[in-house]
Amino acid sequence: MPATWTGYISFGLVSVPISLSPAARSERISFNQLHSVCHTRLKHPLFCPQCNRNVEWSEIEKGYEYEKDQYILFTPQELKAIEPASAEAMEILEFVKLGEIDPLYFDASYYVAPQDAGVHAYHLLLNSMRESGYAGIAKVTMHNREYIVIIRARETGLVLHTMFYPNEIREAKEFGNKDKAEVREQEKTLALQLIKNLAASFEPEKYHDTYQEALQSLIDAKTHGRTVTPAQHKKRAPVIDLVAALKQSVQQQSGRGNKPLLRAVGKNDEARKKRSKAG
Repeated sequence: MPATWTGYISFGLVSVPISLSPAARSERISFNQLHSVCHTRLKHPLFCPQCNRNVEWSEIEKGYEYEKDQYILFTPQELKAIEPASAEAMEILEFVKLGEIDPLYFDASYYVAPQDAGVHAYHLLLNSMRESGYAGIAKVTMHNREYIVIIRARETGLVLHTMFYPNEIREAKEFGNKDKAEVREQEKTLALQLIKNLAASFEPEKYHDTYQEALQSLIDAKTHGRTVTPAQHKKRAPVIDLVAALKQSVQQQSGRGNKPLLRAVGKNDEARKKRSKAG
């Protein structure tokens, strides 16, 4: 796999030559845009309205619009000259516990592979991080920006995750609700039982993209002149009786061989117990 970035990881006075390569990529079926009249694939050429012609990539310059239709031009050499030190080396600024980082900050993932000259130091860092349970915070410049990154140890090697800066995390004004609803003990007990019944070890291979599979089936069917049965969707409505819905959910999961149903004990049940003992 071609490297996205090559340089060094440094911690203290130790520098490890490494390379980064993407650890994941989206898999999806893509469609082309066609002219509805002749079904020819459409193209998107770069067009200059001033010169009234298409332009080649070799004719393109980078510019920043500081006023309406007024640009400052930059050469690749000028942009290269201002790159920070993180363009060539990632210095680990500090070590943190991975559990302290909100996953909301995570962006893209990369494999960190050692160059031949850095294999020993790479494994020293890998083993030390794995044993200590710490992950490293560093900065790296690539793709025309400087990222804050988290470097963590897996069994087979180091991985790196680019992260969003705090100012890039969007605030959602209606995220949750400031007016917290009162949760009854009976509701919470049933909800906890449902969570326990649905609890399992994380096995990512169990999950797959059913929509992409349906698209592929549709493509295959249309290729061979067949039709596809439309997918059926459950009709859902807002829950009116929350306790009844939770009880039914728990019973369904218990019937599938999960953990046995526990009776939800609410405040009213506890009060009845006390009255019966007193009588």
